[in-house]
Amino acid sequence: MTRRILLLPGDGIGPEVVRQAQRVLESVGEQHALDLVFEEANLGGVAIDREGAAYPAATQALAAEADAILLGAVGGPKWDALPAGERPERGLLAIRSDLDLFCNFRPAILFPELAAASSLRAELVSGLDILIVRELTGGIYFGQPRGISTGQDGVREGVNTDRYNETEILRIGRLAFEAAQKRGGRLCSVDKANVLEVTMLWREVMESLSADFPDVALSHMYVDNAAMQLVREPKQFDVIVTGNLFGDILSDIAAMLTGSIGMLPSASLNASSAGLYEPVHGSAPDIAGQNVANPLATILSAAMLLRYSLHAGDAADQIERAVASVLAQGMRTSDTAVSQSLDSTLGTSEMGDAVLAAL
Repeated sequence: MTRRILLLPGDGIGPEVVRQAQRVLESVGEQHALDLVFEEANLGGVAIDREGAAYPAATQALAAEADAILLGAVGGPKWDALPAGERPERGLLAIRSDLDLFCNFRPAILFPELAAASSLRAELVSGLDILIVRELTGGIYFGQPRGISTGQDGVREGVNTDRYNETEILRIGRLAFEAAQKRGGRLCSVDKANVLEVTMLWREVMESLSADFPDVALSHMYVDNAAMQLVREPKQFDVIVTGNLFGDILSDIAAMLTGSIGMLPSASLNASSAGLYEPVHGSAPDIAGQNVANPLATILSAAMLLRYSLHAGDAADQIERAVASVLAQGMRTSDTAVSQSLDSTLGTSEMGDAVLAAL
């Protein structure tokens, strides 16, 4: 059965890291007799430059037909002067909304070899394995009204609306509970229910769902405390579920616990398990084209693509074992090198070569 994978290299280091992940997918595809067909399209700043829109109609059509999508990164200072609604990031929000990719899985797993690269002491992070489940198509990133206006007094005002309905909370909550069932059986729902009505509803809905999952221990935590606890005692968490804005912030905090944001993959899924997969890191335009970016987050995102959208768990496991093997051999990119000199680290393509060799 032919599976169509849409590649969206995007901006900055995106094309470099996506190329390495494609090489890995091609290799495991051959080894596991997966009939993978790759197509490529534009999203973000490169789409603005080439096609006049961050999410062009041609990309939208290909995305609708794809079995899975692999994205590099979007954005950069080149496009910062554009109006807010025309910037590269609007393309990313648009494809999430268009495909109803409401569930974002962001695992934060520390490979033992990278304990020294973490921002925290090794004893605090050794064995770290957290899953952050972020609602991705609602909340303040999508709520209306929004915008910047000028009043009659000439004073400008910016407005964003944080909005969730019960159905949106129920569907992300159910997936988070199911994920916790398959892991350690603990789910922490993060909100700001002492201040924000939208998260008061969030907490009520999560509590109502817990009756359907008696084998999962549900707890609640305010987002400011959750941020503190992530850097105080991160291993207390198993699965975290939260809204769009809080999930964005907390997952980036969790990234540094694992040694580098260049190590964190993510999966954005809809109800039918079609998904968009991307590294958590951004476009890093300051290092684009220099062959120094860490491709492992994108390669691990490709493993998630195989597991969740193509249901090829064995192939996904093989990629993850290959990454672990490379790290165990002491191979590093500059972002994860602690005691090594830059001369002894691998570039983007060389790290891709190492993973392919391990496969």
